[in-house]
Amino acid sequence: MKNRINQLFESQPKNLLSIYFCAGCPTLDGTADVIRTLQRNGVGMIEIGIPFSDPMADGVVIQEAATRALRKGMSLRLLFQQLTDIRRDVHIPLLLMGYLNPIMQFGFERFCQECVRCGIDGVIIPDLPFREYEEHYKALAEHYGIKVIMLITPETSEERIREIDTHTDGFIYMVSSAATTGAQKDFDAAKQAYFRKINAMNLRNPRMIGFGISNRKTFEAACANASGAIVGSRFVTLLNEQEGDAEAAIQALKADLTR
Repeated sequence: MKNRINQLFESQPKNLLSIYFCAGCPTLDGTADVIRTLQRNGVGMIEIGIPFSDPMADGVVIQEAATRALRKGMSLRLLFQQLTDIRRDVHIPLLLMGYLNPIMQFGFERFCQECVRCGIDGVIIPDLPFREYEEHYKALAEHYGIKVIMLITPETSEERIREIDTHTDGFIYMVSSAATTGAQKDFDAAKQAYFRKINAMNLRNPRMIGFGISNRKTFEAACANASGAIVGSRFVTLLNEQEGDAEAAIQALKADLTR
């Protein structure tokens, strides 16, 4: 069976909205409810954050969410328990996003097996170097049918981007800037030039743009230059403000992205 990520980009190649949230925040047992609510509200793909104590690419909002989740007792083992029945009624692509340390402590093959058991389609591991992935993890991930999504930034060389495009599958995560995650009001000329440069490369894989998407301007810029946008910090903020009410949070986010 074709991976749900590939199916999504074939059926809806433009204007996709992907949402990131941190498992276990603001409520320890709210993970499955957030996923179901996001699907019900037309979100195309969901990234479920694995909380970690030292998240290098994350801004303050997501760092704080991870800290709260860890304090409440969230762990990778508990997350897999919470996701056990998610595929009874959720059909959109689900990805886990987390750092290598907790995945390695869990065991990479066991991690892949649990992803398959729960119906996870792909993983994003920001601190996994591409070369390391190719040498040590690619064979196992492919054996279990798990897409490992690589990130590129404005600093990534054209040679490395083409290498990633050739040797990965699913989509490429375009980080809008080399800074950490967090909402931005607009994308400046340098970021726009970066988007155009990647566009001109005619890559094989679809692309999603993340980091800084929080309003109509940034959402439309992402959709104009890729298959869609990944929203993380803004949704995490809204979810906290709404005390875990995912329905209220996604409605508020949709309002932000259309005005």
